Amino acid sequence: MEMARVIVDVPSKDTDRPFDYLIPEDLRPWIEVGSRVGVPFGHRTLQGFVVSLHPRPEMDTAKMKPIQEVLDVMPPLSPELIEVGEWMKERYACRHISALQSMLPTALKGKAERYISLAHSDMDMDSTEEADGLFALLPESELEQQIIRFVGQKGEVSLQQLSRAFPDGAATIKALIGRGRLSEFQQIKDKLQKKTMKAIELAVSSEEASTALASFPAKAQRQKEVLQYILEMEDFLPISQKDLLQTLGVTAGTVKALADKGLITLEDVEVFRDPYRGRNFTPSTPLALTQEQQVVYRSIVHKLDEREHGVFLLHGVTGSGKTEIYLQTIQRCLEQERQAIVLVPEISLTPQMVERFKARFGDRVAVMHSRLSDGERYDEWRKIREGRASVVVGARSAVFAPFDRLGLIIMDEEHETSYKQEETPKYHARDVAIHRASLTGAAVILGSATPSLESYHAAKSQAQDHFAPQLLEMPSRALGNRLPEVQIVDMREELRDGNRSMFSRSLHAAITTRLERGEQTVLLLNRRGYSTFVMCRSCGYVAGCPECDISLTYHQKSNNLRCHYCGYAAQAPEVCPDCGSEHIRYFGTGTQRVEEELAKLFPGIRVIRMDVDTTTEKGSHEKLLKQFRDKKGDVLLGTQMVAKGLDFPDVTLVGVITADSALNLPDFRAAEKTFQLLTQVAGRAGRHQLPGEVVIQSYTPEHYSIIHASSHDYLSFVKDELKHRKALHYPPYCRLILVTLSHEQLPLLVRMAENFAAAIKSESDRRGWFGSLDRFDASALDILGPVASPIPRLKNRYRFQCMIKWRGTMDAVSLVRLVAEKLQDSARDSKLQISIDVDPQMLM
Repeated sequence: MEMARVIVDVPSKDTDRPFDYLIPEDLRPWIEVGSRVGVPFGHRTLQGFVVSLHPRPEMDTAKMKPIQEVLDVMPPLSPELIEVGEWMKERYACRHISALQSMLPTALKGKAERYISLAHSDMDMDSTEEADGLFALLPESELEQQIIRFVGQKGEVSLQQLSRAFPDGAATIKALIGRGRLSEFQQIKDKLQKKTMKAIELAVSSEEASTALASFPAKAQRQKEVLQYILEMEDFLPISQKDLLQTLGVTAGTVKALADKGLITLEDVEVFRDPYRGRNFTPSTPLALTQEQQVVYRSIVHKLDEREHGVFLLHGVTGSGKTEIYLQTIQRCLEQERQAIVLVPEISLTPQMVERFKARFGDRVAVMHSRLSDGERYDEWRKIREGRASVVVGARSAVFAPFDRLGLIIMDEEHETSYKQEETPKYHARDVAIHRASLTGAAVILGSATPSLESYHAAKSQAQDHFAPQLLEMPSRALGNRLPEVQIVDMREELRDGNRSMFSRSLHAAITTRLERGEQTVLLLNRRGYSTFVMCRSCGYVAGCPECDISLTYHQKSNNLRCHYCGYAAQAPEVCPDCGSEHIRYFGTGTQRVEEELAKLFPGIRVIRMDVDTTTEKGSHEKLLKQFRDKKGDVLLGTQMVAKGLDFPDVTLVGVITADSALNLPDFRAAEKTFQLLTQVAGRAGRHQLPGEVVIQSYTPEHYSIIHASSHDYLSFVKDELKHRKALHYPPYCRLILVTLSHEQLPLLVRMAENFAAAIKSESDRRGWFGSLDRFDASALDILGPVASPIPRLKNRYRFQCMIKWRGTMDAVSLVRLVAEKLQDSARDSKLQISIDVDPQMLM
């Protein structure tokens, strides 16, 4: 193969296609489909990805440019991932390069840097003497000689480094390049490099080193100490020079003196940044499966043994033992010398979850999530790519783990909206997982106590337009214990009876009982901060973000107001900025305020608060959960992160402060999300021997999502919710595309949004697609809007949106993409932004 098709790292419409490059003879053994290469593009050198290889064409190739360099020994993307990238481009209306870049760690998003070297190879500056001898023959100025000497001794140097060394030498450097004395070239450099350390090893046998010790003179006492220490650590060699210097309190010069004598060697060796270094995981063995679990296990293993692609929707109540099913199916996959990916929502990727997989599979597990540093993520990725890991546990991007023998993908809590990426490319990890598994003959397990309606409806109806998983059910808890009793408290009644506290009398009494018994409580509040908003009771002023049309949230600890969308912060006002009144009050309830109220009502209570504000530091999740596990806290108070993935034997009470806070959001999934959250958090109670109790506080206790959650009745909730979805033509009875247009000028934005909607109607009508969705047996497309977005202004940009609903086999995504590109071309306004979200999970 002498020609490669390359997707170049330029995310624009005009370059969203492969470009042909010749493969130089010396690079042919290194270039494969999936290779990352440096290629000339215009006057620049850019990073690109090889998507296919071809023989040299018969056409004239004189103008075809060659690939300049291969950036990796092993291609970072497999041919299978290249195919997934092509599929993502079409399904999610994104740029091809964006799809490919989303599969790589940040460290590999390389950028071209400009480098300077001497123009002639005979000007080799290996020594200062040679350089001085050469400069004596040159007519250059003193500055020019200094620059040439600097470059010659370095061999090659980045332009940035050269400019720092000679801050006033820009004109001189340009002149030397112009006269051919210096040469300029570009090279792709990754954002992050491998981590190395100076390592010490014995250069002689231990007997020879011992003999040398006896002959050390008195003035070399420190060298003697170092060599003695190295001999004592012989079983642990090589050792880090940094650690040795800190342990013995000696200088690097002392160590170098031993190296100069030939007794030890000093080498740069690679260090893998392991986020779990030093952690000991107690090995675990498989548990005996219940009869329910055995039926599920056999169904999945049949597909694994046959090496057939299959998708399973595992509907199991909280505590039914889904994780044990995951562990044992992974074990079967590993026995077949294949690999497995376990996807977990970011919010559920707790140390407790990681520990279960590490305890079962040890060092064969790699972990990838956002709380790792870029370096740790890079090293975990390389651990996978180099075959040192067979199991990956991670958040949504782990679906792109660079395995080449993939046999199983597990998606825990498959209903979670966090599996949908909200930035380009706006992919859903569930759909990517199913498509990728279909290419490799892998099995997919979608597990949840509250499956998404789309997944459940597809499984029950065996719908072919999206995917049709096989439904597997586990309606009982693995330990045989009952689901917790749930009590709904009407907070309107509490208010009428004079209780103005945020805690109902039932919840107050239940917390008191747990404190007396020495048991633990989990409290859920689906907000963070101290209060929801700040308002003046005299004139009605509400503190709002100056760049977004949304109220600011008050944070007591820092005494400031913050916008949770753009990050704007301001000092909390003492008087109203509008009328000067001192009647500034804080309305709503945040986690900080609940913590404060608990301290007042229950003196001495130990509260561990988990929200975005308390978990920003690395390792904070693990630290807080360990404190709670070690019973250093009576109450675990938090936002959604306390609702999932936690298993503590002494938690017997779960309290939900405001169950209906999400019900009033402008989102057709509001009821579903409320039901899922309540069911998940209720499942934290009574998971072991002690019975559990759940208290749900609500101002709308009659809502069907709350009623069904209180009785753990998923099927009744699905029945009620599907009636509403069908009547209003929402998924799973159609598919959606949310198109958001934004601009700094409102009149221009309104005009562009109206033009977009009109063009969609016109083009779909021309193709015979536009019609009513009321006929469920026919293909149809409809458009809602344009209307102002629920948050009409963000970061000083106005926002309008259109919702496209469609059903059938029509390619609505390509239609929307075509119209959006035409609109941007006609607008000729780079400030107009159009975002296309296929199958959106967030409508805000």
